[in-house]
Amino acid sequence: MTGIKHIVWDWNGTLLDDNHANLAALNEVCVAFGRPQVDLDYWRSVFRRPLLECYEELLERPFVDGEWERVNKIYDRHYLAAVPDCGLAQGVPDVLHQWAAAGGTQSVLSMASDRHVNELIVERGLRPHFTRVDGRRFGTVNDSKTDHLAAHMEELGADPASVVLIGDIDDDARAAREAGANAILVASGLMNRERLQTTGHPVVSTAVEAVGLLGV
Repeated sequence: MTGIKHIVWDWNGTLLDDNHANLAALNEVCVAFGRPQVDLDYWRSVFRRPLLECYEELLERPFVDGEWERVNKIYDRHYLAAVPDCGLAQGVPDVLHQWAAAGGTQSVLSMASDRHVNELIVERGLRPHFTRVDGRRFGTVNDSKTDHLAAHMEELGADPASVVLIGDIDDDARAAREAGANAILVASGLMNRERLQTTGHPVVSTAVEAVGLLGV
């Protein structure tokens, strides 16, 4: 990859090692809806966006009025309880220093709530690394990151051709492609390597390896 000047980092599963918190929260949803708990390998093999459809498949039935809101409340409560114990992903924050030292700029774009992401990044002392930090700020019809990425790059004033989105699921690849940016996927989050490879984008194991593809 050449001509990349700016990295848009995903947060969950990319810079934050929170798989166990995601799984714990997911299994609380399973318990509440009478579904046997699942392991991480299974969840990484089926997780996808739109989330509502993914959860309906997991629970093997469509939601009725109020149930999707209940799922989100259960999940959020247990995830937020577990996230303080989550560490940063391998090589973070060193890789952020390395990219900046090479003259690149970087930001964060997450589909988690805007307030939550900004608070976590400030708490972990990472905010000075980023020119901008955005979580989910508006709703979308298809639950994709595409519109958020386009808005994020517009706010940055960045040329999409000079931007790479580094994330951990196939929707990151989809968003980058549709927004005119580049993508590198890390097999450290909620989607396994085999599924990521079907996107046709580079797949690596860590954030460090991702930045290595940029020549740093």
